[in-house]
Amino acid sequence: MKNYLAILGLSVIMVGCGSAKPKADDLAVNNPIETALDLTAVVDDKVPVTINPGRFTTETVTYRIPRIIQGTYSVSDFGKYVDDMKALDYNGNALEVTKVDTNTWTIADATKLDKLVYYVNDTFDIESTGGIGGENPFSPAGTNIEENNYVLNLHGFIGYFDSLKNNQYALDVTAPATFVRTSALEDRGMKSSADGKSITSSYFAQRYFEITDNPMMYGKLDVEEFMVGDIKIVLSVYSPNKVHTAASQKETVFKMMQAQKKYLGDINSTKRYDIYLYLSDGSDTAPKGMGALEHHTSTVVVLPESSSKEGLAASIIDVVAHEFFHIVTPLSVHSEDVHYFDYNQPTFSKHLWMYEGVTEYFAQHFQVYEGLVEPKDFYNTMMGKIATSKNLDDAMSFTVMSENVLEEPYAHNYYNVYMKGALIGMCIDILMRKESNGNRSMLSLMKELSVKYGKDKPFDDDKIIAEIIEMTYPSIGDFLNTHVVGDVPINYNEFFEMVGLKMGETEVPTNYIFAGGQNIIFDGDPNKGIFFSPMALKNSFWASQGVQAGDIIKKVNGKDLTLENAQQVIGGMFGWQEGQEFSLDIERDGEVIALKGTLEKATAKSKSLVEDENATEAQKATRAAWLKG
Repeated sequence: MKNYLAILGLSVIMVGCGSAKPKADDLAVNNPIETALDLTAVVDDKVPVTINPGRFTTETVTYRIPRIIQGTYSVSDFGKYVDDMKALDYNGNALEVTKVDTNTWTIADATKLDKLVYYVNDTFDIESTGGIGGENPFSPAGTNIEENNYVLNLHGFIGYFDSLKNNQYALDVTAPATFVRTSALEDRGMKSSADGKSITSSYFAQRYFEITDNPMMYGKLDVEEFMVGDIKIVLSVYSPNKVHTAASQKETVFKMMQAQKKYLGDINSTKRYDIYLYLSDGSDTAPKGMGALEHHTSTVVVLPESSSKEGLAASIIDVVAHEFFHIVTPLSVHSEDVHYFDYNQPTFSKHLWMYEGVTEYFAQHFQVYEGLVEPKDFYNTMMGKIATSKNLDDAMSFTVMSENVLEEPYAHNYYNVYMKGALIGMCIDILMRKESNGNRSMLSLMKELSVKYGKDKPFDDDKIIAEIIEMTYPSIGDFLNTHVVGDVPINYNEFFEMVGLKMGETEVPTNYIFAGGQNIIFDGDPNKGIFFSPMALKNSFWASQGVQAGDIIKKVNGKDLTLENAQQVIGGMFGWQEGQEFSLDIERDGEVIALKGTLEKATAKSKSLVEDENATEAQKATRAAWLKG
C-alpha cells in the first residue's frame, strides 16, 4: 500500500497478499458460504449484510470481521463499523450472540443457525469526523456508502468463521439498475428485479482471501477499458463533481503500465488489472488518507479531486506504479506470514525491505530505465529518499523493525520502508550489476525467486536471506547481514562510486510543498496551526513571495487550513502546476497578509549526484547497465 503524503506526521504508505491456513471444518458439508449486500436497502448510511454459512455440526461457532488486513501494518478494527448483529435459526428466531471483542462474536446453539444479519457503517464518514475512536482504516482500505458511490472493500462488510476461511463464498450484491459496477471477482451473472429498478450481481470466490483481495466499486462511475499487451486494464473513476474522467487519465495509465510491463518482461501474473480511483472533494465527509492499497489484480486509490489534470497524472504515476509492481513482491514472492495471514492476530515477516522497499525502488527505477524521466531526475528522487531516511532511525535493524512493526519504536519508523527500503533495493541492484558485468540485477533476482516460489508457495522467513546469498554473491551477503539484518547505516557514496557518480550541488526542480527532495516546507503546532518552516526560504517560489519562517497559513485558495484538514488541503497542493492562479492568507505578528498571483516554476538548491569526470570505463559501464540495461 502506498500512502500519498507523509506530512507533519499525518501519514505514510502500504500492499497485500495472503491466504488462509487450513484447519478442520466445522461444517458437515463444505458448501459455499452464501453472502449478500443490498445497496438498495441502506438505513442511516448502513448497508444490510446477510451471511448464510450452511449447517454447522458444533454447538458454538466464532465469527470475525478483520482486525488487520493484508498489506496494512496497523490495526483497522473493521468490527467497529458493524451494528445490530443478529443470529437467526431456521424458524427466524434469534439465537444467543456474544460479542467477545471489537471484531469477534460467538453464536450459541450453532447447529440451529440459519444465517447472520447485520448492518455495516462506512469508514469514510467515521474517518472524516474522527468518530468511534482508536485508529481508523487507511482510506484506500476503507469503505464508502453514499448515494452515488460505494467503495466496497469487502473485508469491511464480510467476515469469516474461524475454521472456514478456505470455504468457497457466493456473493450477491443488489444495487440500483442505474449504477455502474466494476469488480474483478468471478462474475456469475446478473438478475433484474421484477420492477426493473434494481439488479443483483452474483460473484464467486474460492476462499475468504479472494473476498478480501477483490474490491468493488459501484455507483455513478466513469470507466475505461483498454489493453496493455495481453493485460486488460479497467480504470474506474469516481469524481463527485465530475472534475476528472477516466478518459482524461487513460493515456497516462496506458503509457505508465506499458513501460512497467516492458520493464518486467516475462513476469506476467494477471490477465486483468483493475484501478479503482476515488477522488476526494475535500468535504467534511470525504476521506482524508491519500494513497493506494494493492491487491493481487487491482488497486484502490484515493487522491484529491482538486488536483489539476497534470497533477493527478503525476500522482497516479507515483502511487499506482508502486502498487502494480507488487505483483512481483509480495504477491509472487512472500513468506509464510503473508501467505497464511491471520486477520485477527497476524505475525509479520522480517522482509518489508523486500515487499515495500524493493517495490518502491522498481516504481522509481523503471521510469529512468524506460526513458520516462532523465537520469538526473532519478538521482534527485533517490537523494530525497536518503535525506528523509536520515530523519528516521538510520541505525535500526530492518528485519527487527519489520517483524515488530505494530510496536514502538518500530511503528514510528515504518515510513522508512519506502525511503531506506528503496535505497536497499538500489544498493543491491548496483552490486548485482557490478558483480555480473551488467548481466544480473535486482529485478532478475526477484524473477529467479518468483520462479522458485511463486504466489502459491511461500518462503521460510528465517531462511530467505541465506537463500539469496547462495543465489548471488558474497558481497550481497555482506550487505544484507550488515545493513538489513544488522543496524549499520549505509554509506551510499560507496555505491554511487561504483557507478561513477559523486556528490555535487545543483538547482533542482521542486513543487510547492518541498524544498528539494523530501524537505517539507511546512510545520505544525497545536496552538499555532500550520506555518511555514525555515525550509520554505529554500524554495525559490515561496522565497520570491516574501514568506518568512513562522508565517501561519490561515487559508489556501479560500479554504481554511487547520491541523485537522491539513492532509487534504496541503495534499491538493501536490497538484499545483505552473501557470495556475493561487491565493494564501497568512498571519504574521497578528496581521493577516494576502498572497495571490500566478504560480511560477519552483526550484531549490540541493545536494545531488553528478557524473564523475574521472570515472573509469568499468564504472561507466556499470552505470549504463544500471540505468538502461
